[in-house]
Parts: sequence; structure tokens; C-alpha cells
Amino acid sequence: MSLATAERSGQSGPSGQTGPAPAPGSLPAAAVSVRALEKTYKGEGKAPPKHALKDLYLDIPRGSLFGLLGPNGAGKSTLINILAGLVIKSGGSAQIWGFDIDATPRQARAAIGVVPQELNIDPFFTPRELLDLQAGLYGVPRRERITEDLLALVGLTDKANAYARTLSGGMRRRLMVAKAMVHAPPVLVLDEPTAGVDVELRQQLWAQVRALNAAGTTVLLTTHYLEEAEELCDRIAIINHGRVVACDTTANLLARVDSKSLIVILMEALAEPPDSLPGCCVELPEPNRLVVRYRPSETRVGDILNGLQAQGCRIADLTTEQTDLEDIFLQLTRGGGGA
Repeated sequence: MSLATAERSGQSGPSGQTGPAPAPGSLPAAAVSVRALEKTYKGEGKAPPKHALKDLYLDIPRGSLFGLLGPNGAGKSTLINILAGLVIKSGGSAQIWGFDIDATPRQARAAIGVVPQELNIDPFFTPRELLDLQAGLYGVPRRERITEDLLALVGLTDKANAYARTLSGGMRRRLMVAKAMVHAPPVLVLDEPTAGVDVELRQQLWAQVRALNAAGTTVLLTTHYLEEAEELCDRIAIINHGRVVACDTTANLLARVDSKSLIVILMEALAEPPDSLPGCCVELPEPNRLVVRYRPSETRVGDILNGLQAQGCRIADLTTEQTDLEDIFLQLTRGGGGA
């Protein structure tokens, strides 16, 4: 079974482990569906219980490249570990590819592949051996293994027989992605995959993630690089204190903050900023540079320019600064902490 065949069929794991693949018309709309999920850790000593997840609801659409963001301790890792079967939930329900993690745990776990932050690769195995071993652990029959397809996918065919200890950091990261895909899961989780890596390696990893997503794999990404999520993800959820505080398309999230800045370079220097631009906050950080902050829902750029020209300001150049994901993130998670 090739990687492409597994992705097109919608199978959630090797044959004999998850049962027949869903019919094409019955594939789940949500690759991951979480309802009222709760997780409470018992406090140590006299410490009170710690609520890591509180009545959490989340749907990850099939085929999406989905971002999960939140401050440290918000509950992201707890959620991922529950989905992967590494942590037992305290309440609620969760389904992966239509399989309930309690009622059909083997099928649910076979439907997900997780790439952790840590590199857990045996240095004395080759990439080909590591992928074959991982496939064996998932019970994938030899005739159905996609080792060579995965090596090609992550650009390691020429290193297939080299010891893992000789691979560069970027190659090891790519090998981790391949390990998570040995059973052709329809859902791939990347937990902070670019933490501490250089820009070039980050770009390589994202090229491969985009390729996997384009081939039909649903990708769930957690990252602290907000510009990364903004560029990659078509939908984003922000979690804080164990709850989802926002979940929408990336474009809709960015539109939530009704704020924009217009930077105007003037042909002549000013001693003080103009004072007759209604609804705007005008700053003069440099004699010939104005920063005009305004609400797009209330003020048009044309009105600002007309107002400046009416006061005799001659404009040499101008640029605008859009709201970015960091603004949204800080607005929704301000106050720090988290479960």
C-alpha cells in the first residue's frame, strides 16, 4: 500500500487493526472532534487539584492545516496526549477520524500520528530500519509498508542506510515526521516541531507539511511562532486556562482587532502632529514621519489623506501596518497563567 493510496482511501491505519476504511462518502467532516473534555490532575501533598482542561470543545475539519496556540500551561500538551492515548481524560469525549478514543481505542490511536518536540531516534539504526521497526510496532504487514515512499517524501532516500547518528539536525526532524506516518494516519500532530531550529530547517519542514496536507492529511500544529501559524494555518484555535477562547479561520481571527496603522512620510518636517483627524490617534516619532492609528470600521484611509492634505501636509510615501496574530493572541490570553 503506497502513501498516496492510503491517503486517498481514508484508511486510519493498517488492515487488520482498524477495520475497513470508511466509504468515500462517509468520511467524517471533523478529523478530530472533542466535546466537554476535562482533565484534572491530583494535587501533590496539600496542593489543590490542577484543572488542565475545563469543558473544552473543539472540531478540526478534515483536510485542514489547523493551528493550536496558547501560552505555556494552557492545556495544549494535555489535549494532544489525551488524543494520543498517553493521558486518561477525566470527563467528556473525543473522536479521531470518527473513532471514539474510549469505545474504539485501537482504531482511534491508529488514526493519529504524533511528532513530539523531543528527538527520540535510536542513533544506531538507519532511517530505513527505524521506519520498518516503527511500522512493525503498529502491526503494519510487510507488504503494506510504505517505508520507501516515506523516505522519498522527507528527502532521505540517499541517507536510507546511514546511521541516524550521522544525520544532521534537519534530517533527524524530517525522519521524525516519517516515523509518525508509517501507518498512514489521516491525522498528523506536530507538537512544536520547529522549536530551537534555524530558519532554513524551518522552511524545509513547512514545505513537507504543506505537501502532506495537500495530499489529504489533516495536520494539527502547535507552535509558539505566531507568524508561522499565521502563514501556514487555514484555521486556528487559541486555548487558555484549559478552555478554547477563540476558534475561527485565520482571516476571521485577524479581522477581530479593529485597528490599523498608517505610516506617512512627509516631504517637509513638522514641529507637531496635525490635530484635526477625527477618530484617529496621530503620533510624530520623527519630524517627517507620521503614524496614524485608526479603526477601519469607522475611518477610511482616503479621509485621513484628505485631512492631511487640507492641513498642507505633502506626502512623499505611505505604508499600512495590518493586525497580526500576535495582537489577537495577546488580547485573548492577557493575564497570563493557565491550567
